[in-house]
Amino acid sequence: MSQPKIKRRVVALKILDKEKVLKHKMAEQIKREVATMKLIKHPNVVRLYEVMGSKTKIFIVLEFVTGGELFDKIVNQGRMREDDARRYFQQLINAVDYCHSRGVYHRDLKPENLLLDACGKLKVSDFGLSALSQQVRDDGLLHTTCGTPNYVAPEVLNDRGYDGATADLWSCGVILFVLLAGYLPFDDSNLMNLYKKISAAEFTCPPWLSFGAMKLITRILDPNPMTRVTIPEILVDEWFKKGYKPPVFEEKEDTNLDDVEAVFRDSEEHHVTEKKEEQPAAMNAFELISMSKGLNLGNLFDVEQEFKRETRFTSKCPANEIVSKIEEAAKPLGFDVHKKNYKLRLENVKAGRKGNLNIATEVFQVAPSLHMVEVRKAKGDTLEFHKFYKNLSTCLEDVVWKTEEDMQEMK
Repeated sequence: MSQPKIKRRVVALKILDKEKVLKHKMAEQIKREVATMKLIKHPNVVRLYEVMGSKTKIFIVLEFVTGGELFDKIVNQGRMREDDARRYFQQLINAVDYCHSRGVYHRDLKPENLLLDACGKLKVSDFGLSALSQQVRDDGLLHTTCGTPNYVAPEVLNDRGYDGATADLWSCGVILFVLLAGYLPFDDSNLMNLYKKISAAEFTCPPWLSFGAMKLITRILDPNPMTRVTIPEILVDEWFKKGYKPPVFEEKEDTNLDDVEAVFRDSEEHHVTEKKEEQPAAMNAFELISMSKGLNLGNLFDVEQEFKRETRFTSKCPANEIVSKIEEAAKPLGFDVHKKNYKLRLENVKAGRKGNLNIATEVFQVAPSLHMVEVRKAKGDTLEFHKFYKNLSTCLEDVVWKTEEDMQEMK
């Protein structure tokens, strides 16, 4: 009697160390990502088949996608023909529309998160920044500022809450522009200038785009989320409809998330329980802009601020590392350091011309991988403060974010 054939499938396996997951306070984020991906079963979304766990490891079984990133295709080949760009954009809209119908918002859509399979079919990946509909507040809006700055919608930068669906759609519009133009619609080494361009939807379509493509991009990159085009409206757009083939796939039964719950419950039983840790205060673009006219966030200190009582710099280092570096730099300069979460108070043990110099510093989160640090005089002499931050700037050279423009000036 012949044995039944076993169906074999090539998969990708992501293996996580449970202890490291807990140590770096990532359990909730990873649990959310896994649960989100299990809910989504669509031909244009990377499939998560199963999650398993041992006492020390978490095993995430994923669809194996071999065609690389859409981003690499743009980098290597430049802008695409309209028909090719339209085909990828149609698949992206199909995936995003389906995700939204399941209450899932991606919130970090960009070409680096769009993969291609062996047949060239688009697959949306990386739901690490996604938000399930349960995370929407009572006002019906999401309130977490996240995503990659060049692709983020204006309302996400404005700290008043936003609709995840319309914010995702803006990112899709930026992606379509990049596919057709070969470059970003909003780009600037000065972060505040970048945010100003985004909030005003200040961009120009290249002359080689067809009128239909220009019109659709303009409707998507509308800075007002209330008047921005919706997905149902995109689906009937003349430029979008050309050659459009709706996805054909079979809806599966309700997804069981018991394996996800079991794996993370297991990690809590076998390891230390995570403690909630304070996060740096979030700072939106408009607060940044109001702080200093024309401040180049790539520089440590503005020349115009030479004799002012405060200064700021930006860093791509983690917030904990920034705090530690400031502490390390301040102590040899004769300062006692008092810490509370991401705020520090530095007090000079020696009295100066106007008593002991006191300095307050605070780390703010501007974007997921970008922090702004405010350093201001709380008490004491302004000239002594000026001398202090000149010394501090030397000690923090490795911490401060330098733009390409700054690097050129240093040569």
